[in-house]
Amino acid sequence: MIVIVDYGVGNLASIQNMLKKIGVASVISDKVADFEGAAKLILPGVGAFDRAMECLADKQLIEPLTHLVMQEKKSVLGVCLGMQLLGISSEEGKCAGLGWIGARTVRFVNETADPSFKIPHMGWNIIKPVGNDVLLSGIESGSRFYFVHSYHMICDIPQTAIALTPYGGDFASVVRHGNVWGAQFHPEKSHKFGMQLLRNFAEHC
Repeated sequence: MIVIVDYGVGNLASIQNMLKKIGVASVISDKVADFEGAAKLILPGVGAFDRAMECLADKQLIEPLTHLVMQEKKSVLGVCLGMQLLGISSEEGKCAGLGWIGARTVRFVNETADPSFKIPHMGWNIIKPVGNDVLLSGIESGSRFYFVHSYHMICDIPQTAIALTPYGGDFASVVRHGNVWGAQFHPEKSHKFGMQLLRNFAEHC
């Protein structure tokens, strides 16, 4: 059973519906007992970084989630803003991130005269897998996913980025550190490729 972490921020129902389509059982919950009994966790997120961290803190979820992920090594997938929360900090706010991945989130900067470069980065774009991570099994370079974000993650260790996406230069669109994965795009809005990524997480990660 996958538990989708409910802390008041994110497309929870959309993620659960996509999991249902691929035959993966899931529940939406904010209860630590459910997290403890879960095979895996999904941390969704939309909106502002500080607001999301404050919601996690208000529900007293940061410490138990950190214990499950960092000490008990429970697999977790951060989605969109949820991926950015996995890092140490974000330029979007003043709150510390969860610190599960050595990375910092920064705002896109338009350093090109290309009129197609706009902030936020919104719409369909490709990913380019780096290596052969199980999360991206069966997903070829050039597969398209749906993005909506103004900030992107910079990893302390470049190898943490397991897929890159071109937008004013390449940025990390999928990351992994041990049992922690993150996807900057919305797999629940990305049709067959999103289904494949969620299936890989459910079956292989």
